[in-house]
This record gives sequence, structure tokens and C-alpha cells, in this order.
Amino acid sequence: MFSPVPMRQMRVVVLARDKRAVLQGLGRLGVMHLMHAPAEMEGALLQPLDRTAERERCRQLLARIRDLRTRLECPAEAEGMDADVPDAGEAPAIEQAEARLAEHEATLAALDERQRVAQSRRGQLDTVIEQLTSFQDVALPFDALDSFSFLHFAIGTLPGPQWEALRGRLAENVVLVPLPRGGDRRALMAVTSRTGRFALETALQQAGFQPEPVPATSAVPAGMLLAQSREEQQRVDGELHQIRLARLGLAGTLAKPLARTERMLAVEQRMLEAEEQLPRTQQTVLVTGWVPDNQASGVTARLGEWTGGCCVVETTPADAVPPEQVPVLLRHSRLLRPFGLLIAGYGLPGYREIEPTLFVAISYMLMFGMMFGDVGHGAVLILGGALALARGPSRRVKDVGTLLAMVGFSSLLFGVVYGSFFGLARFHRYALWHDPLDGNPLELMAAAIGLGVVIISLGLVLNIVNRFRRRDWIGGFLDSYGVVGALFYWGVLGLLLKYAALRERGLVGLVVVLVVVLPIMAWALREPLVHALRRRTDPGAAAGKGGYLEAAMESVVEAFEAMLGYMANTISFVRLAAYAMSHAAVLMATFVMAREVEKLSSGGGFLSVLVIIGGNLVAIVLEGIIAGVQALRLEYYEFFSKFFPGRGRAYAPFSLADKPGSAE
Repeated sequence: MFSPVPMRQMRVVVLARDKRAVLQGLGRLGVMHLMHAPAEMEGALLQPLDRTAERERCRQLLARIRDLRTRLECPAEAEGMDADVPDAGEAPAIEQAEARLAEHEATLAALDERQRVAQSRRGQLDTVIEQLTSFQDVALPFDALDSFSFLHFAIGTLPGPQWEALRGRLAENVVLVPLPRGGDRRALMAVTSRTGRFALETALQQAGFQPEPVPATSAVPAGMLLAQSREEQQRVDGELHQIRLARLGLAGTLAKPLARTERMLAVEQRMLEAEEQLPRTQQTVLVTGWVPDNQASGVTARLGEWTGGCCVVETTPADAVPPEQVPVLLRHSRLLRPFGLLIAGYGLPGYREIEPTLFVAISYMLMFGMMFGDVGHGAVLILGGALALARGPSRRVKDVGTLLAMVGFSSLLFGVVYGSFFGLARFHRYALWHDPLDGNPLELMAAAIGLGVVIISLGLVLNIVNRFRRRDWIGGFLDSYGVVGALFYWGVLGLLLKYAALRERGLVGLVVVLVVVLPIMAWALREPLVHALRRRTDPGAAAGKGGYLEAAMESVVEAFEAMLGYMANTISFVRLAAYAMSHAAVLMATFVMAREVEKLSSGGGFLSVLVIIGGNLVAIVLEGIIAGVQALRLEYYEFFSKFFPGRGRAYAPFSLADKPGSAE
């Protein structure tokens, strides 16, 4: 519960011929975190193969498949992993897959071209039909309009709002004939004398007139041409329908083959990435990685099966390896898993560091509940969490539901302490303590600071334990948050609390020396000691780090920062009391407003109920978000900063599945 999953390093030497079978087997298991060979071995081995070109080829083919699926509106299908991974030692048929993909693209390109041509013809026919609809009832020889000796005709469209303005500007020798036409532009035919031609064209141009050619002739009148165009339109519509059916058929035919090919290429891409981590000799390959300790024996047995016993396996417990090289795997119970997400937002613990999820869960719930204490509001959060757990489509949503339910339970308990139920004053008399706005606010502030002292002290203890587990003895004792830091913090708190009693006994000076002066002197010694140890173990590295005076000055600055940090971190927890009072104040203001609204002569009672409901909803949403963010801030800055650098390496096993199987 308080440590990451025990890990074991495995070094496996296999024949080059078995490399692919081993990687496929490890990928199916999904339990080995692959890594490069240790530095001391790299000089004796050849560099891993460079698979950049092959990986880029797979990437491009995958992009082409995704583009093809998008154009066909063909969703990706979930396929079984074993069906898509080639047999052990078998290389994927990428060339054949690329050739088939090119055929599919050519087929779709032909359909796209047919569709483009048909749609273009469909647009032309729409325009022609729209024009002919306007002219079918006009009994004029359209192809001979220019042959009239005394008349000039103009046929076209203009913006609808310009119609009346145009009529006002035209002379009396102009006849405007409106033609039936839908849309924003209005179709018309203007007729004037030959002498009035230029005046008409000037007025039409000013009105935004656009001339249109008339497709009808005396040999083929508009009505007949309209019927022919509509027949061709139906034929083009039928062709477009056939193209759509062909695309749907192609999508149905290619759905599974494309999914299999995509899966095969994705697997090959991961295989190539894994190969780039494997140093080698001419005949052998070295596979180095980490597996959970309880699975090491099973992996060893499977390696023997995949290679026919032609392999050498060496395992090393994680305790024999520098902790920064060991990947971290955290396994949480269902209740703690949501709080693991909060930790992951900051970082991961090192392999030899204490896993803080349980402490985070308890402290986060306490701080949230203290700021958001209300029985009704807590019950609403519990209900929301229960709905997320019951209906959530993914594990992440269910984890959020668990988090809501747990902080809601904490809010409910603090609501009992405060005697708050949706802010109703009648329940205050049942409080185990009192409402945050009742009584002396200093008591609530003292309780918040007390909780902060406990959380900060826990961070100090965890830091001391972590440093001792890493064998950092100097840091464990002399770090700002080590043994000396804890003595300083607890000593100053005791001095402040018992100052009057110590003053009566004349012990203030002695206590100040013990809990303030001596810790500061110890802090000042830390960097010089580290510098001296570094000069002794690695003189070359220490030469560029400055001298003892510089180290001592650095220690003094760190000591000063630590003193200010302890004070600021402790006072920061006053926000717990402030937001608890803010939550209560929002509810109190809600009922004050409700009483005023209730005085209205018409519908006052109903409106007051709406105000109470609305005020509680605002408090639940707004104050709930604030309480969650502030509790997380205190975790990150006041708690984690004492012991949790968050520099652990995540355990990321090599897997050919979308998610590691056994590693979950």
C-alpha cells in the first residue's frame, strides 16, 4: 500500500533469428518495460538497428488508411490482437498491403471523379432549369431578339431590393416584365426602344443587373427544353445514387480488411520502435527491461518456449539498481484510484519512496469537507458520484464518480459537525459544534491551522523516511525538511504555544537556542558537508562546484527560505476556515434574499423557494469547485513540496495491444 509494486530487471540474450518471436511474445504479454542496455555494456555491443525509414513507411501507410476510412465514412473496427499479429518470426507483408491499399485508393478515386463530374452536371442542370422555368410562359423567339429593328431586350436578374428603385429610375418608354424565379435575385425582362438602349443599360448596371443567356431557341422552345433538362436531371440523380451505393458497398467491403491492415501496421510500428532499443552482436540481441517481480518467473518460462531454450536470462532485484533507473508501477484499490489521478497530475514517486496515495486521500477529504461542510450538499455529491459509477461509460468517469462520492461523504460528516442542511437555520441546533459563521471565528482558524500542522508534519516524516530509504543520510538529518527541519518546526510551534509557561520558568532563551539557533547552524553545515563528501568521492566533479564558502552561503540562504516557508505554509491553511465561512455566507445570503422575495404580494412564496434552490445550486457548483481546487493546491504546494519531488519514471510496458494486458 505504501510502496510501488516490486520490480525486477531482466537481461535476455537471444539469437538474432529469434528476435521477432521474442518481441511478439513480449508484446502479447504486455508486462516488460523495455530499456536501453546499461552504460557499462554499450561499449561491447553494436548499436541497435536504425529503423527510422521503416517506421516512417508504416506511419505514412497508416495515415493513408485513416484518410481512406474518413473519405469512405468507414469507422475503425475493433479486431482481436492475436488475429492481426503475424505468427512468431513472420515478417508482415507490408508490400502486399501497400499494393492492396493503392488498388483501394484507385477505386475510390474513380468513384470520386464520377461523383465530381455528375455533381458538376447536376449544378449546370439546376441553373438551366431555373432559367427555363422563368421563360417557359414567355412566347418570344429568344434566338431572334437581336433582329428586332425598333426594340431592345435585356434579360437577367438583379438584387430583390433594387426592383422598386429601378422602376423609379426608368423612363416611360421602358417595360419591365417580372419573371418567376426563387432565391435572393429577381428575374426580369426589360424592353425599350433602340434609342433608349443606353439609358436602360446604365440604369440596370447601377441596380446590379446581371444578364443571362436564354438556352431556348425557336426550334426548341423553352417548355420542351425544360422537360428535356428535367429528364436529364433525373438521370444524373440516378447516377449519383448509384455512386453513393457503390461507395457504401466499397466501405462495407473494405471495413474489416482496412482494420486488419491498420492493426498489422500499428503492431509493426511498435515492433520497429522496440527493435531500436536492442543492442546486438552479429549473431545475438540483448533485450533489457523491467517486469513486476511476481511475473519474472513466468516471463522467463515463456522466453524459453519462444526461443526453444536458446536464450540466456539474468534477473536482478530492483534493490540492487539505482532507484532512479527503476520504473514505478502503482496499483490502487478502487477507492484510492481517483486520488492516484491527483498524484499523477503532479508526478510519480521514486521507486524507493513512500507511495502517498492513502495520505492524500485522507487529507484531501478532510480539507474538502472542512471547506464544503453541508449534509445536503454532501448528499448531492454522493448522488452524482453514484450516477457516474452506475452510468459512466469509461473507467475514468467512474473514478470521478468515486471521488465525488468520497468527498461528498466528507462534506456530509462536516455538515453534521456544523449543523448545516442546505443552509436551513433550523438545523443549526443539532450541530455537534457550530456553524462556521457562529461563535468565535478564531476557533475555526485555529482548527484549520491545526490540520495544516498535522499535514505539514506528515510531509516532514515522509521526507525523512524517503531520504533514509534512499540512503541519503545527510539529507535525512540536515535537509530543510529533514530531522533538523522537523525539530525546528515542532520546537517553534511548542515555543509559541508554551511561551508564557517557559517565560515564567526562565527557559525561553534555552529553548530558542535548542529549537532555533542549533537547527539553523545544522542547516548551515549541510552544503559544506555535501561539498566535502563530493570532493572525497569525485574530485573532478567537485572542482566546478565552488568552495566551502560558497557552499556555506548557499546553506544559509536555504535556511532562511526554510524558516519563511514553514511560516507561510502553515498560515496558508487558514484558507480552510475562510472558505468554510464563505460557503456558509453564500447560504446565509440565499435565505436573506429569499425572505425579502417572500414579501412580494404576488407569488412571493414560490419565488422564495426558487431563490433557495438557485442559491444552493450556486453554492454546490461554485463553492464545490473552489473547495476542490483549494484542497488540491494545499496538497501540491504545502504537502508535496516537503517530500515528493515527483520524478519517478512511469512503468510503460511494451505491448502490442491498445492497453497493456497484465500490467493493468
